[in-house]
Amino acid sequence: MKKLLVLALGLSIVVSICAFAQDTMGNSSQTAPASTDKMAPMDKPMAKAPLKSIKGTVKQDGDKITFVADKDSKSWDVMNPETLKDHVGHHVQVSAHVHSDTGAIHVMSVKMLKQTAM
Repeated sequence: MKKLLVLALGLSIVVSICAFAQDTMGNSSQTAPASTDKMAPMDKPMAKAPLKSIKGTVKQDGDKITFVADKDSKSWDVMNPETLKDHVGHHVQVSAHVHSDTGAIHVMSVKMLKQTAM
């Protein structure tokens, strides 16, 4: 009798886990927006933003990290600031997906540049 009770309990746990997993997977497709036109600019896929190499300086104002390009002194919001947090104040070259419509970049890689003597 004990073995039957343990088996029933184990089976109910397995069935519950399977049902929960199917429920969470089903919700992800239901919550996706129907049209990409209604998507917020930051939610757009990275494939639509060109990958560019930009030289500049990493700046920090409070908790916000920005990237200032050397070429035109344009300040870019950083979508993934954790990639640049160790480079605040440094002159770097980033490879990033550029969202020019929102003024934001998604940094893919960072390379430190040599400091020039002044």
